[in-house]
Amino acid sequence: MGSSAVSRTEPMIRRRSVAERRPAFGVVWGRHWMLYLMLAPAAVWLVLFHFYPLWGIAVAFLDYSPFRGVSGSPYVGLDNFRRFFDSPDAFSIIRNTIFIALAKIAMGQVAAVAFALTLNEVRVMLFRRMMQTATTLPHFISWVLIGGILIEMLSSDGVVNRGITALGGQAIRFLGSAQLFPWTLIVSETWKEFGWNAVIYLAALTAISPELYEAAGVDGAGRWARTRHISLPGITPIIVLLSCLSLGGILNAGFEQVLVFLNPMVYSTGDILDTYIYRVGLLGGELSLGAAVGLFKGVIGFLLILLSYWLADKLANYRIF
Repeated sequence: MGSSAVSRTEPMIRRRSVAERRPAFGVVWGRHWMLYLMLAPAAVWLVLFHFYPLWGIAVAFLDYSPFRGVSGSPYVGLDNFRRFFDSPDAFSIIRNTIFIALAKIAMGQVAAVAFALTLNEVRVMLFRRMMQTATTLPHFISWVLIGGILIEMLSSDGVVNRGITALGGQAIRFLGSAQLFPWTLIVSETWKEFGWNAVIYLAALTAISPELYEAAGVDGAGRWARTRHISLPGITPIIVLLSCLSLGGILNAGFEQVLVFLNPMVYSTGDILDTYIYRVGLLGGELSLGAAVGLFKGVIGFLLILLSYWLADKLANYRIF
């Protein structure tokens, strides 16, 4: 009887002691008010551009007309969602979005890890910095500019096809073939972002103790053996963490890039949810249908984000709250 009473009171004592140690809000504010002040512009931006526009969700359930407004447009329930899922393009659009996004995540992670491991073995610091700068720079260039250059290079009479025909091959329709178009998007995205994505892996590699490499060198391990048994296991938790967190962006296949390259010949394999919303909702004037597809994408994306944080907690012991 006494032991059970003690066991019941122990959690209460523990909670009370934690509460007693927790500082009051005034104390926290006095210590970190500058950090909260720096956070204020981001909070205002979040409210204005993310929370305030949420009232527009109602458009997905209306036969919306800009002239009648939200309050004057008739309520149609789930008809706009049914219109999308009953259309012959719904399955292919969702399939294209998931395939392109997953392939970009997988190839991007592999390329970033491989580049970080390779660059970590470079001992000439000047060359290392030059390579890191050159591979990071494309991340900051707009897809409009890069897309224009790649369209010229990959066209039927572009530099790439002229080189292929000069070697005796046949010209390849990189942007006009439904089979090749998704891979053109995936490879070009990987090329543009792998240097930027490798930055966090390079930072993780610097946290590995140099004594491990020295001990492995004394035991006769070469560079490949040190990379395989020290460097790669050392950044494996970061790889798992970023892979889990990237699951939240499965339905974001890269609107700007796809919009630059997309053409009617490759709609069957290149059209994604974002380009469909843009084409049907804004260009076609079907605002309710576009809002319904956007709401569907947002709800699924929110669930995927919750799943990604749950996996990050379980597999990489990473928690944000």
